[in-house]
Amino acid sequence: MDNRPSGAMTAAYVVALLIALGIVALGVSQAMHVPRVWSVLAIGAAALVAVLVSWPIAASISSRGGDEVTKALAPLTERLQEFSVMLTLISEQQMLSDRAKSVAFRDKDREAVRRAIQEEIAAGDYEAALSLVNEMEKSFGYKQQAEKFRHDIEEKRNEVFRRTIMDGVASIDRLTRAEKWQEALSESHNLMQRFPHNEQVRNLPHEIDVRRQQFKKQLVDSWHEAVGRKDTDGSIEILKKLDTYLTPSEAEVLQEEARGVFKQKLDNLRTQFSVAVQDHRWAEAVRIGDSIMRDFPNTQMAREVRERMEAMRQRAAAAPTEAPAPV
Repeated sequence: MDNRPSGAMTAAYVVALLIALGIVALGVSQAMHVPRVWSVLAIGAAALVAVLVSWPIAASISSRGGDEVTKALAPLTERLQEFSVMLTLISEQQMLSDRAKSVAFRDKDREAVRRAIQEEIAAGDYEAALSLVNEMEKSFGYKQQAEKFRHDIEEKRNEVFRRTIMDGVASIDRLTRAEKWQEALSESHNLMQRFPHNEQVRNLPHEIDVRRQQFKKQLVDSWHEAVGRKDTDGSIEILKKLDTYLTPSEAEVLQEEARGVFKQKLDNLRTQFSVAVQDHRWAEAVRIGDSIMRDFPNTQMAREVRERMEAMRQRAAAAPTEAPAPV
């Protein structure tokens, strides 16, 4: 009896068994490295069971039969050979390297990275955007596109920086115009902490001090002009502003001139007070007396007014309403 068909059948089963065992081993390895991925292991197990179950049956039938049995088993042997080829294809597909799989999904991954970079730029997280650009260049090799992204990120960041600095400078300008010098300095220090290498920002404290000195000079010039034209009230108002700008040495220079201005102011009030009392304009006398006691509390004139103030208040309350005269 010719045993060649039986030998071919055995060879086919051996090949199928080896392939099934290989798929099982591959499935076990994949399941260990990628959790919850059991598809390859399931295919290998099914193939192994099919081979182990059908092989003894086919061998038993073949051993008892002759040519007719061999012919009857020929289709089964052919199917096993086809199954062997199919298992080989499955094994080859599952044994694709991670690199081959990454190439297969390259376009989708690249677009995902691009969207992520644009989202980080829109959110203002430029460090995260640059990190993604570096990853894109490393993973996909797009050096030219990575350089373009870096350029865009740098331009966007510089634009935001320029706008922030411009807003800060405008705020400082408003504060200096309002003579809020300390607040202007605080704003400049905040900008210096954020942009320590920006030359314009580093120069802000000096510019603020220059403006302050210029404003002080304008006040001093105005003071001298007011004194020169005998504008006592105007001189005193300017001097009140100057008080917060002058150093002790600068104040000492103006001290003698300031005494003359205040003496003239007191003389003017004394004259106005005396005229109001002589004319029995008691309400006006009370108003001028209050100014003397408030602005010159330690003078002899203030003590004299204080002694007469109660009587004048009573007379002012009893007198008809009168129009106040300017001081």
